[in-house]
Amino acid sequence: MSKDQKKVDENSKNEQLEQFRTDDSGKELTTNQGLKLSEDEFSLKAGDRGPTLMEDFHFREKMTHFDHERIPERVVHARGFAAHGEFEAYDSLEHLTKAKFLSEKGKKTPVFVRFSTVAGSRGSAETVRDARGFATKFYTEEGNYDLVGNNIPVFFIQDAIKFPDLVHAIKPEPHNEIPQAATAHDTFWDFVVNNQESAHMVMWTMSDRAIPRSFRTMDGFGVHAFRFVNAEGKSHFVKFTWKSTLGVHSLVWDEAQKINGKNPDFHRADLHESIESGDYPEYELGVQIVPEEDEHKFDFDLLDATKMWPQEEIPIHIVGKMTLNRNVDNVFAETEQVAFHAGHVVPGIDFSNDPLLQGRLFSYTDTQLIRLGGPNFHELPINRPVCPFHNNQRDGYGRQTINKGKVSYQKSSFTNGTPAPVSEADGGFVHYQEKVEGQKVRKRSDSFKDHFSQATMFWNSMSDPEKEHIIEAFSFELGKCDSIEIRQQVVDMYANVNLLLAQEVADNIGVKAPETGNTDTSKKSPALSQENTIKSAKTRKVGVIIAPDFNGKEVMDVLGQLESKGLQYETISDKQGKLDAGDGKQLKVDHTFTTADPVLFDAIYAVGGPVVSKKFARSAAYYVTEAFGHFKPIGATHDGKKWLDANGYTGKPGVVTGDSMKSFADSFVEAIAAHRHWSREV
Repeated sequence: MSKDQKKVDENSKNEQLEQFRTDDSGKELTTNQGLKLSEDEFSLKAGDRGPTLMEDFHFREKMTHFDHERIPERVVHARGFAAHGEFEAYDSLEHLTKAKFLSEKGKKTPVFVRFSTVAGSRGSAETVRDARGFATKFYTEEGNYDLVGNNIPVFFIQDAIKFPDLVHAIKPEPHNEIPQAATAHDTFWDFVVNNQESAHMVMWTMSDRAIPRSFRTMDGFGVHAFRFVNAEGKSHFVKFTWKSTLGVHSLVWDEAQKINGKNPDFHRADLHESIESGDYPEYELGVQIVPEEDEHKFDFDLLDATKMWPQEEIPIHIVGKMTLNRNVDNVFAETEQVAFHAGHVVPGIDFSNDPLLQGRLFSYTDTQLIRLGGPNFHELPINRPVCPFHNNQRDGYGRQTINKGKVSYQKSSFTNGTPAPVSEADGGFVHYQEKVEGQKVRKRSDSFKDHFSQATMFWNSMSDPEKEHIIEAFSFELGKCDSIEIRQQVVDMYANVNLLLAQEVADNIGVKAPETGNTDTSKKSPALSQENTIKSAKTRKVGVIIAPDFNGKEVMDVLGQLESKGLQYETISDKQGKLDAGDGKQLKVDHTFTTADPVLFDAIYAVGGPVVSKKFARSAAYYVTEAFGHFKPIGATHDGKKWLDANGYTGKPGVVTGDSMKSFADSFVEAIAAHRHWSREV
């Protein structure tokens, strides 16, 4: 084909496509049928605090289109990893709920948990700044119950109709598909300043909570207000929280970025390896309970998903523990094909009128229809309940059940009306009979209008290092925005959260600092600071820098003491293979300096040897310097102490040296349990 002919064909193709090109800017908003819309921010409800109505054709059209945008990858939460386990109830909650898996002390229920990032594609890195999905499927005797949440207790928006807009803004910008798995770009922050209900969630995502150390060291939250309903029909509002038994711990931003390059599978590898080694991740389930008659007694609306329930006001009651004890056998068949849905409930658990939750009850099933090929996704092995299921539904993509007989409808004399409905007394699900009345409106309750008080409470609750990290996170994210106008609007908005925060960020990103703000609360929730979390050295990974002719007996004693306290260690040298000690002992080398990196360890133990090359010394110094700069604990004995002395690190917080191996090991473990040493000057 000649160049001229090729050019003609390309032009012809462009002309064919021209009729499909459109620029929607400056146009009036319509549905896909061309109907002009008077409102696009609120779903149709029965009263401004009532449930979302099924007749809301605009919400369903918008959400259906969004749910079907990607195949086969999840639109959000695409990058995930999962494990099997079991949940054990600590006590009976029969006084609160009919749910049988919570009805008996010691009762065990199998579970499947999928952790994930939210924004990135399936191939993206794992230590990005993002919320983390924390979805749990309980295989109960009454059917599957899905607790589908995040590691952050609030969300960006108050009404599900805005979810497609949020995700479109977070995702890579459509004109160039950049950046991947990141919010440091114009469209996200443009969404934030034009949807200021996101103020609180953004504070969480700019905090250390959005760069967790591992899936094992983060909490999980159901986000929404649900209902517990007991056998007498009494309802309580409830929120669910998973509490990691290892505490909540995070990376530092420089470390997180480097891990993305050194090991983009860092989080999934950590989960997989911990289960394989028998260090089973554990999470206790907590519930916050509010009697229905107390619904309006707080200074926030219980149904607002952008608000948390401070545990100082509504205590968390621990009711059971989940242990993840088995890795998947096939990531696609299990992790990728698992289908969670906030609407998968059992008797005794019901919904509130939270408008974000109400929308999720539609969206999840709709999403699975396109992602898993049709209505029979419940028949995939990972999704099948452990109890039998019977109905007259038939056919469809991927049908596995072979139904006998000629009846595929309700009711039928041929089958004597079976499968037959089950009474509430015999375990049939009955929706809580909440009284609902109100005008059909697209509105938001006035009680949802306070967007800044809890964002300020979050800021007030942070330690000084955590506040500094939030300032740095805002500065990084906004510094990546091309639009000066967006940068200015964001700092002006956050003057309503904390004026000092806004001013420092403004100074860092080259915009005018706000002179006044609208912060009007000194309220704190100490539980929000990671400084107040559980501190444990158990399961922490120590990188041991070691060279030939090391002191075998003493070093092996230290390593044995670390193991006895539940820590793990991996050895690093300039060559792999076996390493000979000066006293005839041997130690296997797990990594060379180039196959590992200090960011992949929680602590560094420098041992060295009497004679090392200059290249070895440079590599060892790099490991120590990186760990020091990331505020990690560092231990050194024998020849390893010279790398600390050379850099002036000896005696600094979290830096442990010693000649007595027993006292050294004890002090080193204590330093590791602290996780980070923020008082260290870097």
